[in-house]
Amino acid sequence: MKKAIIYICLLASGYGFAQDHFIGVSTSSRTGLLNTYLNPAELTNLSKKYEVNINGLSVNVSNNILSMSDLNSDTDFEELIFKSGKTVNMNIDAEILGPGFAMKWHKWGFGLTTKGNVKFVLVDVDPDLGQSLFNTTDITETGTALINNKNNQRFNGISWGEVGLSAARNVFENDQHSFSAGLTLKLLFPGSYSNAGVDAFRGSIVSVYDANNPSNSTAYLTNASASLNFAYSGDLSDSFTNQSDYTQSIFGKLGGFGTDIGANYQWKDPNDVKKYKINVGMALRNIGSMSFKDSKNASNSYRLNVPQGQQLNLEQFSNLESLKDVEEVLVNSGYLTTEEKSTDFNVKLPATFSLYSDFKIYGKFFITGQLQQKLSDNEGNNQVTAQNNFSIIPRVSLGYFEAFLPYSQNEISGSNFGLGFRVGGFYLSSSSLITAISNDAKQFDLNFGFRWAFVE
Repeated sequence: MKKAIIYICLLASGYGFAQDHFIGVSTSSRTGLLNTYLNPAELTNLSKKYEVNINGLSVNVSNNILSMSDLNSDTDFEELIFKSGKTVNMNIDAEILGPGFAMKWHKWGFGLTTKGNVKFVLVDVDPDLGQSLFNTTDITETGTALINNKNNQRFNGISWGEVGLSAARNVFENDQHSFSAGLTLKLLFPGSYSNAGVDAFRGSIVSVYDANNPSNSTAYLTNASASLNFAYSGDLSDSFTNQSDYTQSIFGKLGGFGTDIGANYQWKDPNDVKKYKINVGMALRNIGSMSFKDSKNASNSYRLNVPQGQQLNLEQFSNLESLKDVEEVLVNSGYLTTEEKSTDFNVKLPATFSLYSDFKIYGKFFITGQLQQKLSDNEGNNQVTAQNNFSIIPRVSLGYFEAFLPYSQNEISGSNFGLGFRVGGFYLSSSSLITAISNDAKQFDLNFGFRWAFVE
């Protein structure tokens, strides 16, 4: 398990992974299917009568420790992450858009979408605990770390697929104003899942350095207590270090339902009633849950208790690749008391509230404000995580061509500046590119795709 987290982080940085996906493009005045992912009520505002989504990809990695300049560092990533002295939060997240179709019909709008989701996160991981689990063979001094972490520290990975059925209706419209409401029903297809939760951890981690034979250096846990949860399903029950385990089984069997609900208001441009001066929308997204059912399923809760004077050798976890292996070592140690065991289990979607407003400043120039607020606690063992995010996006729209410079404030990675453009139905953007070039970014993301709209 020592290299598992670092491996995934390096893998993700090669792709570039953003939590609020498709920033800039999803609030474009060229309204299409991407807008409806943010708010289903936008279906009534489609720029053309029909639109077909060909493909789309948004990928991101964000964290509160490493910046882009660290990627060129000779220092081990384990040392950079877990010797920072800060609680570690990291999010690796991707959305893969498949074929989709949308259309306007009188006062109605309808849509059919497909999407895959891949996600891996660290939540509130204590640096001393992380260092002892992932870097025991690099111990260089003897010492004791006293840990009293009241949070639920999580190592969580998940993949699932979605098929969305959307409908929206224009409730009111005249020459100056319009108001619409929309709904998306999501069919959820859970793929793979893994979760390790370490709640209310208290204990002492003792590092022992052997100067005569450094390879014999070790670390152990004593006088410790915590509530533990191990849950896994599908391919992630066997390993959480292999990239293919996250992607080869995104779409499993139908196992749940989700809902997006949204509303939209437009103040129309008096010079062109097909365009607007102000576009405002709000939505509740990802309300729902899914059930994981697999022959490899397990969701087990334990109470850990390592008494004073007894020791749990942490070197045992260095080369493990699955949560099942970690669980087995702990069970065999004799320091666990079983509290609950089950096979099938439910996982809640990352529910969020979204609010945005796009203003026409002058001529072809617009500015958008966009807010995402999570509605759930990321520490819940059965919860897919979400992040709070706020964006300001100045934009120039020339019809066929559009360019924008998003600024975002992310609760994990902080401030980011990016760049993006759209040419017809093709788009390419990053909400952190400019910050990444300066080597200060703790996030790098990229999204691109193509859709085709036709019939005025």
